[in-house]
Order: sequence, then C-alpha cells, then structure tokens
Amino acid sequence: MTGGTAEAAPATKRVFFGAYTTWSGGAKGIGIGTYDTSTGRLAKTGVISGVVNPSFVVESADGRFLYAVNENSSGEVTSINAATLKVINKQATGGADPCHLTLDPSGKYLITADYSSGSLSVFPVNADGSLGARTQKVQHQGSGPDPDRQAGPHAHHIVFDLAGKYAAAVDLGADSVFFYSFTGRLQLVSTAKLAPGAGPRHIAFHPSGKTAYVANELDSTVVSCAYADGKLTPGQVLKTAPEGAERNYPAEVLVSSDGKHVYVSNRGHDSVAHFAVDGAGLALVGHTSVGGKYPRHITFDPTGSFLFAANQNSNLVTSFAVDRATGKITPSGTPLKTEIPVCVLPTRLG
Repeated sequence: MTGGTAEAAPATKRVFFGAYTTWSGGAKGIGIGTYDTSTGRLAKTGVISGVVNPSFVVESADGRFLYAVNENSSGEVTSINAATLKVINKQATGGADPCHLTLDPSGKYLITADYSSGSLSVFPVNADGSLGARTQKVQHQGSGPDPDRQAGPHAHHIVFDLAGKYAAAVDLGADSVFFYSFTGRLQLVSTAKLAPGAGPRHIAFHPSGKTAYVANELDSTVVSCAYADGKLTPGQVLKTAPEGAERNYPAEVLVSSDGKHVYVSNRGHDSVAHFAVDGAGLALVGHTSVGGKYPRHITFDPTGSFLFAANQNSNLVTSFAVDRATGKITPSGTPLKTEIPVCVLPTRLG
C-alpha cells in the first residue's frame, strides 16, 4: 500500500520460447512465459510438451493458434491451440530440418523453409487451426564455395514482403534469395544472387517497402538492397562485427517500425549490431553486448519498446529497453534461464 491506495499490479503479456529438445540438456517443448510491459522482465510459467525441436514458432493473426517447426531429419510442422496450449496436429514437410515458417497474408496457408533439404513446403490451414497435408514442395538448386556449409541449397528463411504479394526465401547454401508469387502455390519470379560464400540467412524489409536488409551468416555482413515488385538488387555491404573479432555468424536482422534503425544479432561476438538507416544504405552506430552467448534470435515486442534475445549457448533470454528516438538498446529486467532458447515469440494479443 502507498498513500492509502493499492499499487497497480504490473501488466504482463504472454511470450513463447522456441528451443531444441533432442540436444543434451534440452527443453521439454515450447516454453511458456510472460514479460512485464513496463520493464521487459521475463518469467517462465510452463511448457507445451510433446513438440520436438520447435526451433521457430509463429502465431496466427488472431492469436488463436501457434505453429512450430520440428527441426529434425524427418521434418514436421505442428499446430497448437494458443488458449488450451494443446497440440492440434502435425504434418510432414517432406523436407529435412525445417528451421523457419510463415503464414501467408490470408492466414489460409503455412510455408516452411527446410534447411537440410533446401526446400519449401506449403500446407493449407483449416478453420480449426489444424494443418492439412502438404500440397506443394519446392526444391531449391544451387551451391557455394564453402564446402562444409554450401555443398547444396539450404533454405533458411521464408517471409512475405510488406505488400503481401511476394514471398522471399533466403537460401544459405545457394547464396541466393528466391522470390515467389503465391496464390496457394509458390511460383518463382526472380532470384537475387549474393556474394559467393556470403551465406544469406535472414531478410527484413524497410517500412517503405523499397529496401530490404539481408544478414549473411558466413561472411559476417549485412547487405542493403533495393526492392520492388519481387525483385531484390543487392547494394552496400557492411561488416556486422568489429574488425579483429572472433569468428562471427550473424543470425537475425530487424528493422524498427519507424524505419530509422536496423539491428543484427552476432553469434560469436555475442552482440547486437545497431545501424542507422542512411539513405539507401546503413551507418554503423555501435555494438551492445547481448548478455549471453550465441544470440540466434532477436525480436521486438509488439510495441517496439523492448528487444528480446534468445542466447542459445548460455541458456538465457535477455531483455533490452529500446530508446525509440535514438534506437539505443539498454539491458532491462533480469536474464531468464531456460533450456537452449533459439526463438522468442512475444504475442500480439496478450
């Protein structure tokens, strides 16, 4: 009590944690938690068990359902009721090690990126949130100069542009970003080639819709690209870690909602690189220690007030307050201990 009145309880929203379950010391499934909307402080409240290697998790636009890849050699995708936290069903992708997934703008289809097989898989989404059997599989072609990582194609990311017209599939093995039109089926419309050996991993679009940024895992760079109508044109290339830093593997790339700031997670340097948008390119602002090891995934909360980092090799999820004016991120809240976190999903609807 203060001044004779009860203090308001902190407002919280739900958050889910993707993880690996088959690794030593792994999770039991998808982690369930909350975050404080005023401080970013995270808490873990439970787990959705029975979901194998849910390394990436997304939610439906209405918040009623969750979808998770099952990153293993058999390749599956799982649907979950977000209210009951029960598995609805799962379907085989027909590809190996799906590592990313997205819903199309209509919410009627789901597409996975299957890393080891270098393929994309399409599934219909039923009204009850369940997934129908796979209706299409697209096989990428291509390779790169890195014999360990680029002997063949490795689809790593699938996301629609801001207009919802084209799907961008980022392929680490082929050093390419493939663009597809989509009307229930994927149809290739263009291919953008990145530098040989770059190893493109993820892409993020600027709010203007005219620019996109590609994080390259193998050469530790971020590329500013012009974008229009399903065609990507690579431009400026910047390093994401300081010169002389240990071997570094960029993972996630984010753009602030106002389009003024871009962030890239650095696995190895264990930092978040902050860039200011500078015309058609970027200017490095600096690096912030992520407070853990090997930040595989970073994301904003729905308001853009907080940035969360899933630090795979230290079993920690860390929180940062975002200064909306300067873009600076500052540690906020206590790091959350959880098993092998590789994805953070703050829900839009609470």
